[in-house]
Amino acid sequence: MKRALAVVVAALALAGCAGETGGDPASPSGAAGELTVYAAASLQAPFREIGAEFEARNPGTRVVFDFAGSSDLVARLSQGAEADVLATADTANMTEAVDAGLVAGDPVDFAANTLTIVTEPGNPLGTTGFVDLSRPGADVVVCAPQVPCGAATARIEQATGVDLAPVSEESSVTDVLGKVTSGQADAGLVYVTDARQAGDAVTTVPFPESAAAVNTYPVAVLADAENAPAAAFVAYVTGPDGRRILSEYGFAAP
Repeated sequence: MKRALAVVVAALALAGCAGETGGDPASPSGAAGELTVYAAASLQAPFREIGAEFEARNPGTRVVFDFAGSSDLVARLSQGAEADVLATADTANMTEAVDAGLVAGDPVDFAANTLTIVTEPGNPLGTTGFVDLSRPGADVVVCAPQVPCGAATARIEQATGVDLAPVSEESSVTDVLGKVTSGQADAGLVYVTDARQAGDAVTTVPFPESAAAVNTYPVAVLADAENAPAAAFVAYVTGPDGRRILSEYGFAAP
């Protein structure tokens, strides 16, 4: 646990200062160094913007991102991969990281997301709701069960009694989206934020049953974090500037 205690103390001190002064925790922290952030694939667009702003406000700090499915990220950390911050697309994978002793302090929930249906542009099969994804002849792609978007899909199946027969199960939500935009699938289940970023490359079909499976995103400093920017970056993500950027990309508050 290299410098874990120091990181926790730094995080608490930063939070305490913001609370006492009423100031913006996104203000320059004096942190410097290279920061490695493991983040869920669905966070790629907002986190790159957050990282750029964080670097601008903290001269000398460089943020390096690694985006993948949350379960893959936790597995890699468990196998010895090194990073400073972890942000997952659900609480289950973060809990696994906590239980494995990979996290310093308590994770902080910072965003929420729900699923939507995406189809090829124009929705050629006339998909109108979740049950249509089970129709014979529809090539549907979903996330694998161990991935947060896959676990959310399973909860919706259980709530609706609709069993899907996907042609493939992908390791990240961006892979599902890629199958649809490339014409390899008729439809897929992705987060509303991913559908929004895809724009005209897909047709989006909202469905009310998605409310049964809202995913909450937590972020945490990792136990092996080597530098102060880890605590400062978490404070930035969970502060007003981070929430503003996340909202602009369609993420809901946790």
